[in-house]
Amino acid sequence: MVKNILQCLEKTAEKYPNKVAFADVTREVNYETFVKNAQTVGSFITDKTEKTNTPIVIFMDKTVNCLETMMGVVYSGNFYTIIDTKSPMERIKNIMQTLKPVAVLTDEKNLKKAEMIEIFENIFVYEEMLKETIKKEELQKIRDKAIDTDPMYVLFTSGSTGVPKGTVVSHRSVIAYSNWVVETFEISKDTIFGSQTPFYFSMSILDIFATMQSGATFYIIPKMYFSFPVKLLDFMKEKEINTIYWVPSALGLVANLGALEEVRVPSLQKILFAGEVMPVKQLNKWIKHYPDAMFANLYGPTEVTDICAYYVVNRKFADNETLPIGKACNNCDLLVIKDDQTMAKQGEEGELYVRGSFVADGYYANPEKTESAFVQNPLNKQYPEKVYKTGDIVKYNDLGELIYIYRKDFQIKHMGYRIELGEIERAINSIGSINSVACLYDAKKDKIVCVYEGKTTNQEIIAHIQKLIPKYMFPNIIYNVEKMPYNANGKIDRVKLKECYILEDNK
Repeated sequence: MVKNILQCLEKTAEKYPNKVAFADVTREVNYETFVKNAQTVGSFITDKTEKTNTPIVIFMDKTVNCLETMMGVVYSGNFYTIIDTKSPMERIKNIMQTLKPVAVLTDEKNLKKAEMIEIFENIFVYEEMLKETIKKEELQKIRDKAIDTDPMYVLFTSGSTGVPKGTVVSHRSVIAYSNWVVETFEISKDTIFGSQTPFYFSMSILDIFATMQSGATFYIIPKMYFSFPVKLLDFMKEKEINTIYWVPSALGLVANLGALEEVRVPSLQKILFAGEVMPVKQLNKWIKHYPDAMFANLYGPTEVTDICAYYVVNRKFADNETLPIGKACNNCDLLVIKDDQTMAKQGEEGELYVRGSFVADGYYANPEKTESAFVQNPLNKQYPEKVYKTGDIVKYNDLGELIYIYRKDFQIKHMGYRIELGEIERAINSIGSINSVACLYDAKKDKIVCVYEGKTTNQEIIAHIQKLIPKYMFPNIIYNVEKMPYNANGKIDRVKLKECYILEDNK
């Protein structure tokens, strides 16, 4: 019985010990060495912490070393959280205060910044951990006690109150999800992934763990190459990458800058995308240059491990059309629920609920948020059954394909990241000269719009928030108003703001 992701990794390592598993620009590692290094890290953690099922933070860049450290945490019987090393210290400390981890794992490159966090004692360095001796007996004892519902990682997204919230995902969910990926997209030892997404982003789950399940090879594409698309495609050509899973903005950048005309990647066979709406105009450019490749639109929030619905592009779409999000993944069920808590019929709008093994366990140390999002199945009154309430409004079209319409609350997907507008508002509102602030999302232009009342400048706002939130959350457009509009309930009138600053601008 498979109850731990390490079983999948070890089985693959037995079959393909000398095959390249993971690689970055500085090193590549075969499966046998990868497992050995992960076990070494796990042994070090076990010796130093003597605890299991506790959170451990990994503060490292996107590297092979980071991947070995992730699996090292899993070998120790604990669960990990990856923190962006470039994230503002305020956000890092908020995550730390929620997690209260037993240790922070970093490397020599990031040690000084890790020490600046100042709320922990146990900071361990990757290079030192590799000097440990593997404690096979201790690791086996930990494995013997493991069950598939043990948490594997906690991934933090932004919260509606401005405080990051951590989604707890179990081994069962990751195993079920990666099984689906391997079967659906025929991932095998011949697959060569070109990885784009950060490890603290849920999309990374697909190619990391599909690799471990199948014996594929996983190349980390240098982030800087996405600013130089010709170099990016040259890299893919050199490494013979045949499968990619990127956010649409990355695909759009390559298409918009004409790189597809400059360089062809003969090996490229599968192009998957998720995280935000894929503009059909840019998709059509890719299809033109890779007519024989498979293109698939994947949909899902962090709370369902990564994906719960998908659509393999099987017909032509005009540039002004929208792609469906398709149908439910195997072993995953989608419910479209109307406001009266009944199932929507074809063509009727409703909120999307998800049930099945992909669904996460809830939010770490946040019972209120957990209870509001992970709810009893409204169609089942007979026995307890938790489902995830996505907040996304959808409907089925005439072809039986699921169509995404809009988000029910302020949470958005922008540049591939799941963002709560409330976190941006909180950061801006912390400026003393700001009286009130509202952030809106222009879905048509994929822009975050900020409207504020107060005596400050746009430049001062950006200078202030760069210390509090990541750059991808910065407003794209900022308006200063003399007086913020309010509705009859005494709340900021967001409908009026949208009419004035988004709808009017799109006419």
